[in-house]
Amino acid sequence: MNDPSLNFFNRLVLALRAFARILADEGFAAGVLRLEGSAAALAPTAAEPVKPALREIPPDSALQLLALLQQEGRFVDFLEENVTAYSDAEIGGAARVVHEGCRKVARDYLQIRPVREEAEGARLTLPAGFDATAVRLTGNVVGQPPFTGTLMHRGWRVAEVRLPKVAEGHDVRVLAAAEVEL
Repeated sequence: MNDPSLNFFNRLVLALRAFARILADEGFAAGVLRLEGSAAALAPTAAEPVKPALREIPPDSALQLLALLQQEGRFVDFLEENVTAYSDAEIGGAARVVHEGCRKVARDYLQIRPVREEAEGARLTLPAGFDATAVRLTGNVVGQPPFTGTLMHRGWRVAEVRLPKVAEGHDVRVLAAAEVEL
């Protein structure tokens, strides 16, 4: 289909005209809908992959952890700062303070363990049925397991969360209260 009248610009103009007419003319819109249904009926149907059910997770724990990172490491302050005006040495000095505080929070409130115990660089074989949520395959992924490859990163998993309790009515969305000196 190398019809010059169907070049991109002409198709764009046609789409805009059709869009305007669909909005203005209910009968025309119904005809387009019928055509779309006919085209869908003629199209080959492929097996739709099963999508996992999604669930909402309340943000309270995440916000509480973010507040702790701010409290101990000034994490949000660091992220919100425009660092382009600072030298690499100044950024490095600030990063050291942020790192120390954030590391303290992670160690105090989370038990973090590697996903894989092998050393990075080790050769390993993943059998059929390996946990694809805990191990991501990269590179030339072809065929079916078992897969043999090199461990590039051990991964991290939270084994335990020990966040402090919060008082009833505490607004976890306030990561750090504004400070007013009198």
